[in-house]
Amino acid sequence: MKVACIQMNIILGEPDQNYEIAQKNIIEAANHQADTIVLPEMWNTGYALDQLDELADKNGEKTIEMLTSLAKTYHVNIVGGSVATKKNGQFFNTMYVVDRFGNITAEYDKAHLFKLMDEHKFMSAGQKVNIFELDGITCGGVICYDLRFPEWIRTHALKGANIMFIPAEWPKKRIDHWQLLLQARAIENQMFVVAVNRVGADQNNEFNGHSMVIAPWGELLVHDQTDAGIFYAQLDLQEIDRVRKTIPIFQDRRPELYFE
Repeated sequence: MKVACIQMNIILGEPDQNYEIAQKNIIEAANHQADTIVLPEMWNTGYALDQLDELADKNGEKTIEMLTSLAKTYHVNIVGGSVATKKNGQFFNTMYVVDRFGNITAEYDKAHLFKLMDEHKFMSAGQKVNIFELDGITCGGVICYDLRFPEWIRTHALKGANIMFIPAEWPKKRIDHWQLLLQARAIENQMFVVAVNRVGADQNNEFNGHSMVIAPWGELLVHDQTDAGIFYAQLDLQEIDRVRKTIPIFQDRRPELYFE
């Protein structure tokens, strides 16, 4: 699988401009023969949380229309990062995943809301795991702060996820944690991790990218990118089996000892 990471500068509170930027980048990545294209977190609005009533995508309609049309037209899978949505009178941080035939294969609301960026004051938390298939490959997807909960990533691994997609708005001041946690999640779960962060700034934070693609043994296939752009990696999915046979952690687990 060839993945494309769209590391974009999100314009705070300007969804029309952000949809235009995202669409342009998706088309460019598709023209470079990407199989799966990944966007960052909250790319439609940024963290304009106090404006969600007017800015959030109602029932994800605009996002779904754009992503499904592009996926079908260019025959690509799209992990739609996440967008601010309004559903049943509540606001969510929502990931949509679309396969190359234009089918919605997953809809996931961020499970762990980040209090340092006031998400809990404006948004509701998701209540379910996010397992889906792309091109016959079992994948998982979580969002930003979810990364800090290893048991949540392990839950997805135990349900068969071979690739974990993690869109984020991870601030520059904690970017060292970003890399360390991503590598740890890849190594401890023996999976590929495709993590896409944004660049730019909002009223409270600066973002410096460092989108990453990490192999199951911990190798960095994409890293250290700090500018807006599209970054590509080829995933050798046979590596997952090779690593899991070398160190069979899933066979050696002792769940009866955990969480007492």
